[in-house]
Amino acid sequence: MTSQNKTVRLAKMGMLVAISVVLVSIVRFPIFPAVAFLEYDPADIPIIIGTFAFGPIAGLMIVIITSILQGVTVSAASGLYGIIMHILATGAFVLVAGLLYKGNKSKREAVIALVAGVAAMTIVMVIANMIVTPLFTGWPLSAVMEVMPFIVAFNLLKAGVNSIITFFLYKRISPFLHR
Repeated sequence: MTSQNKTVRLAKMGMLVAISVVLVSIVRFPIFPAVAFLEYDPADIPIIIGTFAFGPIAGLMIVIITSILQGVTVSAASGLYGIIMHILATGAFVLVAGLLYKGNKSKREAVIALVAGVAAMTIVMVIANMIVTPLFTGWPLSAVMEVMPFIVAFNLLKAGVNSIITFFLYKRISPFLHR
């Protein structure tokens, strides 16, 4: 890959980070009123698209940069806790989905990769909420376990919706990303 190609690829990845930050700043709402802090946002869509276009390592880099930017701007209220949780959640998603999709870029493989990414994100967030949430929020583990059904449902819904949207957008956007 030439220096110019690397620069263009980096610029496209930066554009996906910017789109992600804009999306989380304009579209964010709670899914379950009982746990209003669990907010849906479409910010993972450009991250997943970037992962499918550039691979799982590039996707993870997009996740980390996006998480930090969101964590110091539009989601500053959640601070370091939000940054860590976003990196864990979306990082798990993009690593699993990206590795699966990288081998065979077909619609069937995209569906398998997205479903596996949803599962990975959900499992990682169950574990992360049991470990990280008590450390940052002071909640006892028993309180985290009381809201765990909401956490599981939230992650399945958020990742599922974002996966469906990604599935329908990716093939339309990929020609631009691969030029």
